[in-house]
Amino acid sequence: MQLLTRSPRPPGGEPVGDTVELDAEAAPATRVRVLLTAAFGPLITEYAVVATVVALVALTAERTAFSAADVLLSAGPGWLAGFQVQLGIGGHPLGVLPLLPTIGAVLLVARTASGAALRLGCTTLRRAVPLISVIGAAHALFGLLIGLLSLSAPVRVNPVLAFVVPGVFAVLAATGGALRRCGLPAAIADRLDPLAARGLRAGALGLAALLAVGAIVFTVATAASMSTVDDLFEPSFGNSFGLFLLSVAYLPNAVVAALSFVSGPGFTIGSLDVSLVGYRGGSVPAVPLLGGIPEHTAAWWPVLLVLPAAVGALVGWSVRHADDDPAGRIRIVAIAGAVVGFGCVVLGTLAGGRLADGPFDPVSVPVGVASIVAFCWIVIPGGFVAFFAGAHAPAAPPDTLDVEEEFGEEFVDEEGLAEDDLAEDSDESEAGTDEPGEEDVDELDPEEVLADVDPEELDTDEFEAEFTEPEPEPGTAPRPRQPEPDYDEFDAEAEAELGLELPEDVSLDQPETRPEHASDGSGAVTESTDDSGEDEGRERDR
Repeated sequence: MQLLTRSPRPPGGEPVGDTVELDAEAAPATRVRVLLTAAFGPLITEYAVVATVVALVALTAERTAFSAADVLLSAGPGWLAGFQVQLGIGGHPLGVLPLLPTIGAVLLVARTASGAALRLGCTTLRRAVPLISVIGAAHALFGLLIGLLSLSAPVRVNPVLAFVVPGVFAVLAATGGALRRCGLPAAIADRLDPLAARGLRAGALGLAALLAVGAIVFTVATAASMSTVDDLFEPSFGNSFGLFLLSVAYLPNAVVAALSFVSGPGFTIGSLDVSLVGYRGGSVPAVPLLGGIPEHTAAWWPVLLVLPAAVGALVGWSVRHADDDPAGRIRIVAIAGAVVGFGCVVLGTLAGGRLADGPFDPVSVPVGVASIVAFCWIVIPGGFVAFFAGAHAPAAPPDTLDVEEEFGEEFVDEEGLAEDDLAEDSDESEAGTDEPGEEDVDELDPEEVLADVDPEELDTDEFEAEFTEPEPEPGTAPRPRQPEPDYDEFDAEAEAELGLELPEDVSLDQPETRPEHASDGSGAVTESTDDSGEDEGRERDR
């Protein structure tokens, strides 16, 4: 889907292809011409197609008088029916409207808007807003005109619905066509999750596959009941041609009903209720399109549930390589299931409606149950296939789980040492650094060590805190103070060990009792001997 991808042309770049290069003077006139063509071109084409079909039916039908004025007037309600505007015929509502004209009108408007955006050089959606507004306003005003003119006609239309519904369809279709050329706005494209975009694409694939399954089932059922279908055609060519055109116009409605039947919920036409789990008989309109509706239930119908399960598996298989994480793939499948469920709600709402007030009213598809069932058919088998068919990230070794959580990428050995620390220690031991070991401590010179120390770098506060006795905490008894050592006694013991005892009449406590009349020579010798003894004792103490 190009609606979910960015435009290959960079924003603000010059458009390429068949873009019209406008002169400064001719640009306004050309822009007006392109806008008017985009606004009224689809209207004229759609109205002409409806009028042609009405004219063919009137010309081929028996016992009818052809009138060009009546054909043109009748084409107006037919044009509104193509945009799913409920009609009133003789006071009876007609809400079951054909989907084929609606699909054709939407595609025509989208294609016209895409071509006009290219000719106008609209590179962003903001620049295409005038184009989208003109197309939507033209369809809304034209519908309002038809609704006002039909107030006095046999086929009446609510003017409010005639104004709103065609305008909404035209705006949505024109926006889709403009996005095809301009791409998504930058604000949306930047915030759009890639997985969500992939889920939207997978959902579109799943919805298209389910519609294909419904179309196959409808075709097989119609081919198996061809004799009944043939009996429903009128003998005359005119009436048979009208029934054929009616059947072709309602063909998408029948495909949606077959889709609901295959997925499980089924559909109802008045009192008729057909589903895989139950059947309630009733009358149906005599239209060849409905000739394939079974008249009774069959025991093999539940086998058809394999088809929607295969569609879900297809969606899961398509996203098996979308992401390496299985949870991401499951998310994509869930988004795809939501897209399919929403699509079933829209299609089921448009395919059904009121059918007068007779025995065939209403024609409906249980959109609530159908959307939930379709979601499950996509998510359950699709999620299973996407989970097991895609890649899985290898699990981390169990021995390193706790280590990686605590230390990150750093490996820790059994002793609690980091691998990097071990490597650094081994490198230092091999390199033979200059740092001394235990055997080299005794060889150090204290003066060399102290010379390398900067006094300013010493943390005196830390030194005092380490060697100072801490103060007692409040509320606790103070610790007893240790007695100071007696240094005089220590010196006396040291001198006694060295054999330098003092004379008996000399006391250390009374230094004045030392002999005063000693000769100078003896005193000198004695003083020298005492000093040398003290120095020698201090060196030994060291």
